[in-house]
Amino acid sequence: MSTKQQTLKAPISFSGKGLHSGVKVTMTVNPAEAGTGIVFRRTDIEGQPIIPALCDHVVDTSRGTTIEAGGHRVSTIEHIMSALWTLGVDNAIIDIDAPETPILDGSAREYARAVAETGLVDQDAERAFYHVTEKMVYTIPEKGVAIILYPDDEFSVSVHVDYNSKVIGNQYATFNPGDDFAGKIAPCRTFVFLHELEPLMKMNLIKGGDLDNAIVVVENPVPDEQLENLKKIFDKPDIEIKAGYLNNLELRCNNELARHKLLDLLGDFALLGVRIKGRVWATRPGHFANTEFMKQLKHAIRKAGEKPRFTYDCRKPALYDINDIRKMLPHRPPFLLVDRIFHRDETDVAGIKNVTMNEPFFVGHFPEEPVMPGVLIVEAMAQCSGILVLGGVEDPENYSTYFMKIDGVKFKRKVVPGDTLQFEIHLLEPIRRGVAVVEGKAFVGETLACEAVMMAQVVKNKK
Repeated sequence: MSTKQQTLKAPISFSGKGLHSGVKVTMTVNPAEAGTGIVFRRTDIEGQPIIPALCDHVVDTSRGTTIEAGGHRVSTIEHIMSALWTLGVDNAIIDIDAPETPILDGSAREYARAVAETGLVDQDAERAFYHVTEKMVYTIPEKGVAIILYPDDEFSVSVHVDYNSKVIGNQYATFNPGDDFAGKIAPCRTFVFLHELEPLMKMNLIKGGDLDNAIVVVENPVPDEQLENLKKIFDKPDIEIKAGYLNNLELRCNNELARHKLLDLLGDFALLGVRIKGRVWATRPGHFANTEFMKQLKHAIRKAGEKPRFTYDCRKPALYDINDIRKMLPHRPPFLLVDRIFHRDETDVAGIKNVTMNEPFFVGHFPEEPVMPGVLIVEAMAQCSGILVLGGVEDPENYSTYFMKIDGVKFKRKVVPGDTLQFEIHLLEPIRRGVAVVEGKAFVGETLACEAVMMAQVVKNKK
């Protein structure tokens, strides 16, 4: 899998009816800039509101995955999400003129075919991966549902379904690195049990469902009266039942139902927003379990993200010591607030400040109970940001970085004499026209003390 983010080479469009709403819908998947993620844009609503395809926005999982933002929804997104994400699309803006995606033939085959035919393009940004480091489990014991995520170097999924059905039986499906998603998983159609049809109709669902876009499993003998009623419902006078399926259906593979559950899981897991390096084992997965597990995983990632990503070893030589820093930054004591830099690459920098009682600000800032001013912690992160953006300049001493904006500042721990502050700065997007947007975090040990998103401009000094 590419380490670079990818988007489509050109827009692709689809038309059809929504499975549950039955309304006609046109949907166009457009290329998008790096860092956009996959978002839906409701073109039928004034202002064309954006709904990010993320698990935080999941509001309903009854017979499909529905997301909502600002009071606007898009339903049954799992098939298009499965095709885009699994085939490598990281960024796309999906224009849709209805509240539900087109069901097409009940699979992701047409979506996958269009993505493959159109092709992808690499973008100037790295993909985000979550490396699973310990086993994670989600279960609903009373329903026999279990999803287990194990550490691994690559992403793979194994699915087991068992509905105590004599027609379906036990089915397994797998997806491993290098597998042909478009040929193996994407063509597998959604399914429903015959005894579920009437309750779904009473719930005002499956208005767009028919025998061309869903597999109907028939467990028990069907009386002639019920069969006649089905003919009226589907407007098909030739309905018949064969081998446990309605209308003499031919399965596309002997484990098509398990593969479709795998298709759905891939689409729901895409709502994490970052790619997973880990091995998934799922028993009787469904949209609720899939998306709830992604919410839990996202919470775990956020907690893990509040710990330092880089390890400082005071025994190793500094990448930049105080004299190097003085050459790069125009700041001088008492406003030079970074003692050393121990890591720097194209997108990240990590530095250290040893906080001592000799700091001049302690004289007047809570002198009886000295606390480092929060604005100076932010200033120190900004100075590290300057080192990040100026580190690639041949003559950094001739440039300065100036604040343009600070967002999302949070102070989570007092910083006092004796603390060692570790700063970690991450470049959120490529520098354009001298403007850098970074995320800064300050830690004391493994505890997050401060965080902020900062925008600054690199300006050449006047002589």
